[in-house]
Formats: sequence, C-alpha cells, structure tokens
Amino acid sequence: MLSGLKLPARLRMDGASAAWALMSPALRAEAAQVLAAAGREVWLSAAELTDFDSSALSLLLSAARQCREQGATLKLDAAPEKLRELARVYGVAELLWPPALAA
Repeated sequence: MLSGLKLPARLRMDGASAAWALMSPALRAEAAQVLAAAGREVWLSAAELTDFDSSALSLLLSAARQCREQGATLKLDAAPEKLRELARVYGVAELLWPPALAA
C-alpha cells in the first residue's frame, strides 16, 4: 500500500534544505507507522517531480539512509526517467533502486 509521501514538483539546490526539513519528520513518522504494522517498505512518490537537479539525489539518499536507520527500506514510486538517468550518471542508481535479488 502506498503512503501519502511524495516529492514536490520542483526540487533544486535552492529549495533542497527546506524540502528536507519538511520531509524528514514525515518520513520518520511514516517509517514508524509502517514498522508498527509489521511492514518494511516506506513508499515515496516521485510522480510530481518535474524540475530537479542533483540535489534531489542527495535528498533521496538521505531519505533512504534515514529509513535504513529505522529498520525500513525506502521505495521510490513513479520516478521520472530523467531522475533515474541522473542517478546512473552520478553512480548512485543502485543505492536508490537496488537490483532485484536473483531467485
């Protein structure tokens, strides 16, 4: 089940700190709720994200780390292809979208 957490439409260097200040407590609360319900995955929608730079990657890596510290896993939903490509260029794609484990 997807949560109500979502990235803003614009996430650039000039607004990344403010976005993290809003997102971090919401992410922490969502992770606590997910874990209390015996879940492990905290979902974050990137569907509205259209205007971003590399600071978006930094925010997402921070979000993933925060979830891990609480014992949960961050899952990104509807990430734009441009964001995935930027993550590949910076060498962090596998940190945000781990490859599926071989069966």
